[in-house]
Amino acid sequence: MSFYVNKEGYFGNYGGAYIPEFLYPNIEELRTSYREIVDSDDFKSEFKKLLRDYVGRPTPLYFAPSLSKACGGKIYLKREDLCHTGSHKLNNALGQALLAKRLGKKRIIAETGAGQHGVATATACALLGIECVVYMGQVDTERQAPNVARMKYLGAEVVPVTSGSKTLKDATNEAMRDWIAHPITTHYIIGSVVGPHPFPDMVARFQSVISEEMRAQLKSETGNECPDIVVACVGGGSNAIGAFYNYLEEESVRLVAVEAAGEGVDTDRSAATLALGKDGVLHGCRTVLVQTEDGQVVEVHSASAGLDYPGIGPQHAHLHQSKRAEYVSATDEEAFIAARELSRLEGIIPALESAHAVAYLKKLSLSENDTVVVNLSGRGDKDMESYFSFEESRREK
Repeated sequence: MSFYVNKEGYFGNYGGAYIPEFLYPNIEELRTSYREIVDSDDFKSEFKKLLRDYVGRPTPLYFAPSLSKACGGKIYLKREDLCHTGSHKLNNALGQALLAKRLGKKRIIAETGAGQHGVATATACALLGIECVVYMGQVDTERQAPNVARMKYLGAEVVPVTSGSKTLKDATNEAMRDWIAHPITTHYIIGSVVGPHPFPDMVARFQSVISEEMRAQLKSETGNECPDIVVACVGGGSNAIGAFYNYLEEESVRLVAVEAAGEGVDTDRSAATLALGKDGVLHGCRTVLVQTEDGQVVEVHSASAGLDYPGIGPQHAHLHQSKRAEYVSATDEEAFIAARELSRLEGIIPALESAHAVAYLKKLSLSENDTVVVNLSGRGDKDMESYFSFEESRREK
């Protein structure tokens, strides 16, 4: 069984390009040219140089002794939080911005939830001298105010979206509308492994550098390229695919993706798509999404803006259906507690998204010889207000 995209743009039963006619020229241009461009020697040379000299790659693979003692096993953290801009998002934003420039695009749009993708896109556009517009749900602009300020300071226009739940799904809707209105001059940098083909495959390729580095670093550290388990949080799923990509055909490696359970999968305030969703079409691809009986998208909840999304990337849907990867969940409270524990044990404040992955470690029943890599996808500066609010609420109880 293949875990990668086929010639028709599908991962098993999921993927494809379900798009309005107005978007066909944009998608067709990408579909027919992206592989030729990104596989060319000059693109690879420029991209790799920027990843090294600008993004700061390779990011460290850090053995976490105190966390290992607390959770069992030998736990390593892949430090994507140390990338320039503070998360893995710049890997993809920079790759797509280079691609857009080669396609002659003068303007770039993006959607963002936690703001990390927006900051990364604004950064890439500033570097390359391209106009940048970022759509962000109004709720997210308030809970991620530091990232809004960063985007504006980098020269991007930030457009608050006031429709629907005013979160990531609605920001994506507005970005799609913009792209339809400006098909010739504009490229849409989708921030995750979602959307119509070729976006899920393209984003996965740019993020695969994470697991490419992990293999080499583990070989150097332990003598074995393959850990026993790789753990990553998953919303749309770009950091998780990046961490899994070069292990998909390694059957000995257990892949664990942690969704946001919100207040619990048995409540109506959760974002655990694969626990609650069913097959359908969302944002241009066939995937699994949380929906009503008549197919209307359900508003989901997570304290983490980056995981507050009612769908999941089609490659993840395929990995779930094929049972190649496990899809579990952690609640808001579990993630908050894990963030505090990692901060106190290792002096590393994780993004609230990444804290969901850390939260699941104690549920893995690890033996002392198990080697586990957690993809620490982002840093927690943006979430400090949420962390302090949680601590205050616990004191009041």
